[in-house]
Formats: sequence, C-alpha cells, structure tokens
Amino acid sequence: MTEQTYPLPGPPAPPARGGIWGGRWFNGWFLGLLAVAFVVALPLLTIVGIALRPAPDVWRHLFETVLGTYVGNTLALGVGVGVGTFLVGTLSAWLVTYYRFPGRNVFEWALLVPLAVPAYVIAYTYTDLLEYAGAVQGTLRGLFGWTSARDYWFPEIRSVGGAVAMFTLVLYPYVYLLARSAFLQQSTGVLEVSRTLGRGPWRTFWAVALPMARPAIVVGLSLVVLETLNDFGTVDYFAVRTLTYGIFNAWFGLYSVEAAAQLSLSLLLLVMVILILERHARRGRQFQESRARYKPMVGFPLTGPQGALAFLCCLLPVLLGFVVPAGVLVRYALVNYEASLSGTFFAAALHSVSLSGAAALLAVAIGIFMAYALRLQQSKLLRGLAWISSLGYGMPGAILAVGAVIPVAWLDNRVDEFMRATFGISTGLLLSGTAFAVVMGSARSNPAWPR
Repeated sequence: MTEQTYPLPGPPAPPARGGIWGGRWFNGWFLGLLAVAFVVALPLLTIVGIALRPAPDVWRHLFETVLGTYVGNTLALGVGVGVGTFLVGTLSAWLVTYYRFPGRNVFEWALLVPLAVPAYVIAYTYTDLLEYAGAVQGTLRGLFGWTSARDYWFPEIRSVGGAVAMFTLVLYPYVYLLARSAFLQQSTGVLEVSRTLGRGPWRTFWAVALPMARPAIVVGLSLVVLETLNDFGTVDYFAVRTLTYGIFNAWFGLYSVEAAAQLSLSLLLLVMVILILERHARRGRQFQESRARYKPMVGFPLTGPQGALAFLCCLLPVLLGFVVPAGVLVRYALVNYEASLSGTFFAAALHSVSLSGAAALLAVAIGIFMAYALRLQQSKLLRGLAWISSLGYGMPGAILAVGAVIPVAWLDNRVDEFMRATFGISTGLLLSGTAFAVVMGSARSNPAWPR
C-alpha cells in the first residue's frame, strides 16, 4: 500500500479587491454599506449644499469684527481642554492601574462618573458657587471683612479658563478609560525590565508605559476635542465666543443660514485636521506592542504620604467633577421641590429617556454594521464615505439637525404629493413631523463610527 497524503487547509483568502475602489461591486454587504454610509452622511452633504450659497455681506462683517476672536478662542479652548484631560485622565489611569493605595478599587469605577454630568450643567453649578454673589466669595468676604470686589482678587469663572476647567472635569473620563485599558494590556514583564535597568516608577511611566499607550490616549483626546468643539451650551453660558457660538450668532443674530453653514464647514475643517492627526498617530501602531509573555498587572503598594497623595490625585477629579455639582443640584431639587415635579417634568423625562435610548441603539447598530462590513469589503469608496460620516461629531447639534430635517422634509413632501395624486389622500409629515429626524440627527453625531 502506498501512503496517501492530504494537503492541509491554508489560511482564508483575503477579501477580493477589484479596480481602483477595491472589493466586489454587487453584493449585499457592499450595497447595504453604501446605503447606510450615504444616509448617515446625508445631513453633512446637505450642510455643504447650503454653504455653497453666497453670503458676502455677512462674511465681510465677521472678518471686520469677531471672526478672529472666534478662531482664537476655539483654538485656546481645544488646546487647554486637551492638555487638561490628558494630565488628569492619564495620571489617574496610571495610578489605579500600576499602584495599590487606599480607595483604589472604588476609584477604578468612580473616575468614570463625571462623564454623566453635561458640561453646561456643571458650568451652571460652579457659576452659582464661584461668582461674586455665590457661596464661596460670600464666605470669603464675611471671613476677611471685604466689602466689594475691589478689595480682593478672585478668578473669573465666566472666561476661557473657566470653560477649560469645566470641560476638563467632565471629559477626562474619555482619556482615563482608554488609557487604563491600554495600561492593563501592557505586560508587567516589560515594566519590570525597565525597573531592573535602573529606571524609577515615573521614568518607567514616561519612557515605557506612556509610549505604548499613546495610540489609545490619542483616540481619547480626539473625542475630547471633538466634544469640546461641538458644545454650545457651556460657551454660551460663559460668554466665550467660539466658532460654535459664531455659528448660532450668524444663524439667529444675523439671520443667515448660509453664513452659519459656511462657519460650520470651517469648524468641520478643523475636525478633519484632528481626525487626520489622530489616524496618523495610530498608523502602524497597536495598543500593545510588547512581544514578551504577558503577565497581568499586580500593582505596587503605596503607603504613608505617597498613598495619601495618590488618593488625593484620584479624589479631586471625582469630587470636583461629580460630587460638588451633584450636591448643588440636590439642594436645588429640595428647595424647588414643587416646581421640579410639575406636570411637564415626567413628560420631559420620558422623552429624554426614549430619544436617547433610541439614538443609542441606532448608533450602535449602524456602527457595528459599518465596522463589520468594512472589514469584509475592502473598498476605498466605502471607507471614504464612512470617514465622512464620522465628521459630524464636531458639528453643533442644531446645524446637524437642519441638515437632517431638510432631506427628510423633502422626502415627506414627495410622498405626500404622490399619495395625493394617486389615492387622493394626504400623508402629512411622516418623518420630519415625528421623532425620527431627532433620532437620526442624534445617532448621526455618534463618535464611535469605524475609523
């Protein structure tokens, strides 16, 4: 008998590439992904169409008066919040991952809680505490006998610095979460080698742990900056004139939706630069680059002054970002109990929960579908559409709502005309007159699109 041999199965073939765009043209994944990417990019394309209309008089006025202030404050706010969230998020993630100290197990999850506080809410609470008529300055005047603001100096909360502090307190969890995840994936063996070679804990952090976690931290920082750029409530309440503020001012103050759309595109250009830099920082890098055998992080014990300092560094973000504003809000709720539970309260709460839940489910479903389809379908066209669809996260929600309502209203009108001509009945506003457009705009501004 002769011995027969059978070939072993090889690795699966890579996704097919065809032509300059790559991939197969006519299959379910391609057509489905093309349709979804077009729908989620439609509001942005609508804003581009509006921006193509001329508005020279408004732009001349903006150039001569406030455009430089808008750009300068936007850059200062973005850089300041980026630096602040990097320091707070990365330091707290390193402490709870690499060290053991009192309260560490609580801080692991408590450091995420400030993300639940909207930036404009924390801005309102701290303004109430720190302004001239607030509790802090009132207490200081009573203790030291000061009678007016000329007797002492106190930092102005309604300023660019105050806005940076507010955004930092509520947005650092983006950086903390991704940095901690990256630190947990790092092998203890690599860090022990650095310690063996004579590097102390902080030199090991700067020279080894931080470079390996850099891709994850950059992703977190990009989300932070995008969240800062699209915020309107905080900068409006603090009277900080940014590009977002300018968009609403051009729209409602100068009555020019064209100028508002054009300012939105300038903000969108800044978002594109941020996303390109983020992709460049992650190019060719992984969240864990170590080839050593993985050993889970154990944590070095900190006692005495060092443990107290680590405890304080982790306590302050939670205390200032959640405990203090939550305490102020609880006081407001108790003092204004009857007004809080008015007839519209429960309806507003129900609408908030239902809309946010529907938008979250839709965003997750679309994000998973696009990510998986892009993995199967290697197409430059689809990747470009998916990337464009992720740009709207840095655009103000009201402008994005206009971009969502206009095409939906157009579709409603065409359907109504068809039904009138064919069956003699009016369908009314099926989509734009319901919560569909709101959910579409909310889900469209989700930051977790595949990149």
